[in-house]
Amino acid sequence: MRFSILAFMACLILPFFQMAAAQRDGSAEKPLRVLLIPADGGTEDGTKADFKPLFDAMSQSTGLHFEVHTGQSYAAVIKAMCAGLAEVAWFGPMSYLEARERGCAELLAMEARDGSTTYYAGLFVAAGSDIETVADLAGHDIALGSPHSASSFAYPLAMISAAGLDPLADLGAIRLTGSHASSLMALRSGQVDAAGASFVSFERAVNQGSLDPAGFRVLAKSEPIPNPPLAMHPGLSPELKATLREAIASVHEAPGINPEAIRGYGGKRVDRYIAGIDGSSLDRAADAIAFIDDDFRAALLQKAGMQTD
Repeated sequence: MRFSILAFMACLILPFFQMAAAQRDGSAEKPLRVLLIPADGGTEDGTKADFKPLFDAMSQSTGLHFEVHTGQSYAAVIKAMCAGLAEVAWFGPMSYLEARERGCAELLAMEARDGSTTYYAGLFVAAGSDIETVADLAGHDIALGSPHSASSFAYPLAMISAAGLDPLADLGAIRLTGSHASSLMALRSGQVDAAGASFVSFERAVNQGSLDPAGFRVLAKSEPIPNPPLAMHPGLSPELKATLREAIASVHEAPGINPEAIRGYGGKRVDRYIAGIDGSSLDRAADAIAFIDDDFRAALLQKAGMQTD
């Protein structure tokens, strides 16, 4: 079972983590710590700037106080949440599932944009590439993001597997760049023949002027992926959890709140955040990428010349 050993360990040490998380109550003296995965590089003018307006709006509407930071990596955010060093985290779908399995994350809310709570991953090639189908990637080099990312790692691999290729045996070199943007840059510079990234990240890089869309071609588009969720630490009090759910679910219609502050993945304005959902779409996503178990990931990291976390 995926992450089963980690889940067992979490059961032994979760009470300590719960005590650590419970020390923060959202007051000015003890603000709630928010940690964000570095989906697009994690710079101060990147991921943090995307979400700080949202938490500032929640502060304005509820009186809760937040400290917003960006983690150095997906794995660092999971580890910090499990160590009780954050009360709220923004994860990718895959990293959330890992944290949940370890007993460190409870679903808070998911963004909805244009009535949808999903997004897509893509396999990209250079515009002039002679690669026409996913099966043509056999023997070619590819750049992927973090091993904890759904849209820059797991779903691109799922598309490759669905095309009848064994990513371990049939691909050329696999380069793990750590982020969507870095993978796309590796493709642009000719270091690889293809790259996996979300369409949100691709659009962001284009809008920032980092990429010329004319230099790229979409080779394949994934099935819908649940939007990256916001999660709470399980050790928070029931009262604080209820307050957070109400705050995130109602902030888009709170008096005096600028709608431009209600933003999410990629810095895009969203319609609202939906709290109280059952997370079944995330469970279905887990099933779709279940072939990426601990052994597969270890073998892929070895192929990429990296050590496991």
